[in-house]
Amino acid sequence: MILETIGWIGAFCVLWAYFLISTGKVTNKSILFQWFNFIGAFLLIIYTITVKAYPSAFVNLVWLIIAVVGIVKLYKK
Repeated sequence: MILETIGWIGAFCVLWAYFLISTGKVTNKSILFQWFNFIGAFLLIIYTITVKAYPSAFVNLVWLIIAVVGIVKLYKK
């Protein structure tokens, strides 16, 4: 049950980030957007590795790396 909750929270975070950017409430330069993507991808990596969904884990790993790059760029400014 804890693992399922981790997966659902991760999915919610990624979808919320997508909602925020799609509705124009934030831009890709928003730290909130980048952190939602990072947290969501991280939690989904935990879930997908545990359930042995390796292709999904790979996609989320790339998503996490993209979020880290975005976060680092924003903090450097």
